[in-house]
Amino acid sequence: AALAKDFLTNFAGPHGEPKYQNILQDIANRKIRAAQIELDDLFHYKDVDEEFLQRVTENTKRYIGIFAEAVDELMPEPTEAFAVDEDRDILMTQRVDEGADGGADGTDPLQRMPPEIKRFFEVYIKAFSKVTPLTLRQVKASHIGQLVKISGIVTRCSDVKPLMQVAVYTCEECGFEIYQEVTARVFMPLFECPSQRCKLNKAKGNLILQLRASKFLKFQEVKLQELAEHVPKGHIPRSLTAHLRGELTRKVAPGDVVEMSGVFLPMPYFGFRAMRAGLVADTYLEAMSITHFKKKYEEYELKGDEQEQIDRLAEDGDIYSKLSKSLAPEIFGHEDVKKALLLLLVGAPHRKLGDGMKIRGDLHICLMGDPGVAKSQLLKHIINVAPRGVYTTGRGSSGVGLTAAVQKDPVTNEFVLEGGALVLADMGICAIDEFDKMEESDRTAIHEVMEQQTVSIAKAGITTSLNARTAVLAAANPAWGRYDMRRTPAENINLPPALLSRFDLLWLILDRADMENDLEMARHVVHVHQNLESPALGFTALEPSVLRAYISAARRVTPSVPRDLEEYIATAYSSIRQEEAKSNAPHSYTTIRTLLSIVRISIALARLRFSETVAQSDVDEALRLMQMSKYSLYSDDRQRSGLDAISDIYSILRDEAARTSSMDVKYGHALNLISRKGYSEAQLKECLEEYASLNVWQIHPSTFDIHFIDA
Repeated sequence: AALAKDFLTNFAGPHGEPKYQNILQDIANRKIRAAQIELDDLFHYKDVDEEFLQRVTENTKRYIGIFAEAVDELMPEPTEAFAVDEDRDILMTQRVDEGADGGADGTDPLQRMPPEIKRFFEVYIKAFSKVTPLTLRQVKASHIGQLVKISGIVTRCSDVKPLMQVAVYTCEECGFEIYQEVTARVFMPLFECPSQRCKLNKAKGNLILQLRASKFLKFQEVKLQELAEHVPKGHIPRSLTAHLRGELTRKVAPGDVVEMSGVFLPMPYFGFRAMRAGLVADTYLEAMSITHFKKKYEEYELKGDEQEQIDRLAEDGDIYSKLSKSLAPEIFGHEDVKKALLLLLVGAPHRKLGDGMKIRGDLHICLMGDPGVAKSQLLKHIINVAPRGVYTTGRGSSGVGLTAAVQKDPVTNEFVLEGGALVLADMGICAIDEFDKMEESDRTAIHEVMEQQTVSIAKAGITTSLNARTAVLAAANPAWGRYDMRRTPAENINLPPALLSRFDLLWLILDRADMENDLEMARHVVHVHQNLESPALGFTALEPSVLRAYISAARRVTPSVPRDLEEYIATAYSSIRQEEAKSNAPHSYTTIRTLLSIVRISIALARLRFSETVAQSDVDEALRLMQMSKYSLYSDDRQRSGLDAISDIYSILRDEAARTSSMDVKYGHALNLISRKGYSEAQLKECLEEYASLNVWQIHPSTFDIHFIDA
């Protein structure tokens, strides 16, 4: 106790200030209600030896009491005025006055005022910050009573309820106050007055419980579940109940990945449950501190040199390409798919109109393709990079598992909602693999989430709406396992139009036989297998932590679409609609959602550049990505129509000149037009040379701009 008092008095912070003296002063002034003793500080204090630290770690409950007594003795007088209108302050003043007048006879221990009732603060002991957190499987019987640090995902939170800490009774006969400390979850109330006066008078004084005079603590029960990476294959994830008291309540929400330190304790069953359980006891964690592990992008704090790295990367002209190539570099190719996934991570800001209407900013992407094109690997990698992500598969997900289940709370016996995968992924990404193998009834749960970003529930008397502001990343195989070229795209995709129109980008990745491409891929795969790393990219691939930091910085930017681009976007959208009407293609559902998708992708691209305004190049890239997502089908349509690449490029440029009623086409614009159709720059140059030799157009020698010769 003397060492605890000495530590609280003399420990100096990093700038030489009396750290704990300042904390005690803030408690006295009622600014804060918790004193957190950090083991890191104890370790650095000159008079503390290893034996004392070990005792604090192994017998934490006892030392919380010792530190609380030391705080009681060292508590300074308040230096600032605060409101004294609370019942507790008035009652405490009365009790002190009565004690001075000799109101209590003092013979009975139950009449002595317990220290807890005088305290208006809590004491917590925080574990070492550098210690690696244990998984739930590593917490064993040897840790009972010790301070442990564990990591897990929060799956359920109960409501905050008052928990009785000290029960206060008044005797009808002698008028004395009787105090009963409550240390367990249940307690047996007193019925007879134990005071000396009632015993002498042989009067069985009736005790009345005074709820206003008793002391209650805020109490919340939280269920922690093992993280997916800690669960051995074939095992069910373990869970542990954690009890949060006082100032630690309301710190976590379902879906949060947290590191929690606390005291690991047994909890015997009581009443009928004890009869059923026999000798079995339950265990729980009495929480002492909570740290969010994977923070939301909004709460992400940059460490050390990360800001410098971001500034350096932002100045790089080719950052869009570098960031996308750093996503799963072990997977060969898929450059445009990776670019789309990067934009999914960045997203666009949510818009809220004046009348309360919301426009979503999250991008939804569906990867549809043949087996073996690394769809699942891409999904897993994206979940690894995202600060908050949930991975699930179609067959293993029910509609209730995706939205929310109604369960009975074992503590209060009330019905509570337990969030499903989409609710747990709020403000993050929900990756659904094997999307095509989901039951139709389960898939309907996703419709509302994708557009309204909420989950509406009406079950067991609970009618509510839960937030599910999540980006959906789905992967599916075509209806017959592989894409069947003899059937229409609508038959192959086999997803309802209502769902397809909600996806911003639908990628069709076909596994076509190509000698050169297959050779490159085989070399890449063998290299990864031998060296356990991807072949050289021409630059150092960025770590997931750096990617996360860059994206979190980019998400703080809110770009706007300038007025001069409005007409350009509107014209591009109407031309897509016209093309679809001409081709009568049943596989592309171009609705007004497509226009919103173009805007969202453009804003995400502007965010990557840390730009406050969207540029025309961003809109062009957005249109190119949307066109490239259907490239595999369009290329096949062109082959059927008998057009070779050179002729097709010429017809595209001729149509553009006719549309704009101009004889000139800029080279950059021409490249943009043909890349949307899936052609390369080399093919464009070949076309320019061929038709220039035929005297159809003239090419500017330095800019390569095209001027049609009026025949």
